[in-house]
Amino acid sequence: MSRSIEEKVEEYYKKEFDTYGIRHFGKTENINDDIANALKEADSKSGGAGINYPDIQLLLDDGHARRIPVMIEAKGGRNKLEKLDKSGNIVQVTKYASDSKPGARKPHKKGDKNYAAITTYATNGALHYGNAILRYSDYDEVIVIGINGTSLNDDGIVEDPEQKAYYVSRKNNFVPKHIKELDKSFVLLKHDNISKLYEILDNLNLTEAEKAKLKSDTENELETKIKAIHQRIYDDKSIKNSLSTNNKLCVFTGLIMAGLSTKGVKRLEVSDLSSNDSDTWNDGVIILQHIEAFLKARHATTDKIDLIISLLGTVFKSRAMWVPHNGESLIKSLFTQISRDIIPLLESNLHLDFTGKILNSLNDWVHIDNDSANDVVLTPGYITHFMARLARTNKDSFVWDLAMGSGGFLVSAMDIMIKDAQNSIQDSVELKKKVTNIKENQLFGVEILGNIYILAVLNMILMGDGSTHMVNDDSHKIYKSTHFPATVFLLNPPYSAPGKGFNFVKEALSQMTSGYAVILIQESAGSGNGLPYTKDILENNTLIASIHMPNDLFAGKASVQPAIYVFKVARPHEKDDLVTFIDMSEDGYTRQNRKKSSQEVNLRDTDHAKERYSEVEAIILGKKPKTQYYTEANGKVIRDTISLKGNDWTFIQHRVIDTAPTEEDFKKVVAEYLSWKVSQLLKKW
Repeated sequence: MSRSIEEKVEEYYKKEFDTYGIRHFGKTENINDDIANALKEADSKSGGAGINYPDIQLLLDDGHARRIPVMIEAKGGRNKLEKLDKSGNIVQVTKYASDSKPGARKPHKKGDKNYAAITTYATNGALHYGNAILRYSDYDEVIVIGINGTSLNDDGIVEDPEQKAYYVSRKNNFVPKHIKELDKSFVLLKHDNISKLYEILDNLNLTEAEKAKLKSDTENELETKIKAIHQRIYDDKSIKNSLSTNNKLCVFTGLIMAGLSTKGVKRLEVSDLSSNDSDTWNDGVIILQHIEAFLKARHATTDKIDLIISLLGTVFKSRAMWVPHNGESLIKSLFTQISRDIIPLLESNLHLDFTGKILNSLNDWVHIDNDSANDVVLTPGYITHFMARLARTNKDSFVWDLAMGSGGFLVSAMDIMIKDAQNSIQDSVELKKKVTNIKENQLFGVEILGNIYILAVLNMILMGDGSTHMVNDDSHKIYKSTHFPATVFLLNPPYSAPGKGFNFVKEALSQMTSGYAVILIQESAGSGNGLPYTKDILENNTLIASIHMPNDLFAGKASVQPAIYVFKVARPHEKDDLVTFIDMSEDGYTRQNRKKSSQEVNLRDTDHAKERYSEVEAIILGKKPKTQYYTEANGKVIRDTISLKGNDWTFIQHRVIDTAPTEEDFKKVVAEYLSWKVSQLLKKW
C-alpha cells in the first residue's frame, strides 16, 4: 500500500496561496468565532462529537461586506480527490449494506451510518465542513475545495496536484455547483480577482429542471423519513397506546417547531433535553417553552401562540411522554430521530407542503380522530400547483382557501407568486419588499379543525412565515367579515358539506369582485348533487372549464370520482357561453397505495404526465399546446354550452356517442362475414 503524501499536498497549496498573497488558516487556527463555533457544533467527519478541523481555511472578502468562507480538505493518494454516486452527487453519509465481519477493527451493523466517503475523499470531506458552516453559522454561502496528489519529484514537491471546487449556498438549496474555473488554478481567489469570482458564483444557479428534481427527491426522502418514524410509533406498543392520531400530529408538529431556528432563537439540540423526572421541569416543559419563544420570534400573534401552546400542551404535558425510561424520555427519543432525519430536509426554500406529508402518512394508518366524515384528504402537490396556475396566479394575486387543511393550496400559490416576483422584479430591495408582502398580506386560509390548523401554520412558518392570515375558525361564520381582497380562490372542500362542498364556493365567490376560482370536487356535484349552489353560482360567475380527473386521484384515501371546475369570477354565465370539457381520466400517472412506500413508488410518471398537465393548462389558458394528447379530434376535448340550471357540468353529459354506422363499419362487417364464409367452405373440403 503506497504511503499518503497528504502533508506534502497541503504544503504545495499553501505555498501557492502565499504566492498569490492569500491569507490562509491552518487546522488549529480560527478565522472567527462564528465559523469556529459552527465547526464545533456539527458532527465530526466520522460522526458523533468532536471538533471539525479543515486542513486549510480561507475567508474571501470583496470589500463590500460579502464574505465567503472556503473550506479545503487535502488527501494524498490515488483516486482520493472525490467520490460521486451514480447521479453525479458528492457522496456524504451512507448506510452499511451488511454487518461487519467478526473481529473487524470498526464493527458495524447493517443500516448503521457509514462516514467512509467523508473521511477518505478530499472533496467529500470539504463538503462536510461546508455544510457545517451553512447549518450552524450566519453564512449563507461557502466554497468547498478538495486537493490531492499522488507522487513527488526528486525535490519532494508534488508533481501531479489536482483540485476540485464547488459553490454551496442556501439560495441553491445546498446543492453543490461545480466551479470549473478553479480546477486548474486558484488565481481567482486573489483579492484583486474576487469580484470576478463572485460574478461567476452568482451565475451558478440551479436550473428549473434541477429545482424540480431536487424538490421531488426531497419530497420522497421526507415522506420516507416520516413513514419510518410513524412505523416506529406504530410498532412500539407503549408509544402506540400513549398517542392518539391527533396526539401524533401534535408530536410531529411540536418537535419540528422545536428543532427549527429563527433570528434570536437557536434551534433546540438533543443535548438540551434533560429527561428529568420532574413535574415542573421536564422535556415536555422545555419543548413548550422553546416553541413559545420560537413563535414570538416569528412575530406570531398572542392569540395564535396561546391556541397552539394549548393544543400542543395536551400531549407534551402528558407524563407518559416526558417520564424517563432507562434514562431517556419518549420526547427526547423521538426528537433525536426528527432532529437527525427531518429537520435537515426542511432547511430549504423549495416551498413544499411538508405537513401535508405528515398528515397523509398518518391517514395511511388511521383516520384523523375528529374527522368523522373522512373529509380530511390532502390534495397532491402536483394538483395544487396545477390548479393555482389554472387560476392565473401571479405576484399580484390575493389567494384564499376557506377549507385549507394543511395549507397545500396556499403553499403552491406562494411558490408561484414568489417565482413570478423573482422573474419580473430586478431591484433586490423591491423584490424583498414584494416577497414579504406576498407572505404577510396576500394569502388567507381558514381551517376549522385545530390540529390540522397547526399543520397549516407550521407549513407557512417553514415558508418564511406566511401564517399571518391563517385562521382557526368556521369559515361559514366569518367569510362575510374577512375583508380580504381575494382574486384567486382555490378549494378542495369536504364532500359531506351541503352541495358536496359547493356551499363554500358560493360563499367565497359572493365576496369576490374579480379573478378566478378553481375547485377540486366530487364530479357529481356538477350534475345535480351540488344544487342549489351550482345554479346560484352561475348567476354571478362563468364556468370556463370542466376537467374529468382520474378516479384514483387520491389513491386509496378517498373513493370518489373527482373533477376540477374553473370559474371566472363576477361575470354572470350566459346561455351561449362555451365551456371547455376535458377528459383527463388518463393523466399519465400510475398510482398505487402502499403504506410503507414513498410517493416515488406510489405515484409514477409512466406516460408523459408532466407534458399532459402542461397541455391541459395551455388549453384552458388559451395558449398553444406543445403536445396533442387532448384534442377535439380524439374526443378528449369538447366545447359546448350548458344550461343555467347548474346540473350539466360533467364531461360525460356532453359526450356524443354516434351510433350511425360508417362506411368503415360496413367494410369491417363484410370482411368478417367473408372470412367466416371461407372458413366454412374449407371445413367441407
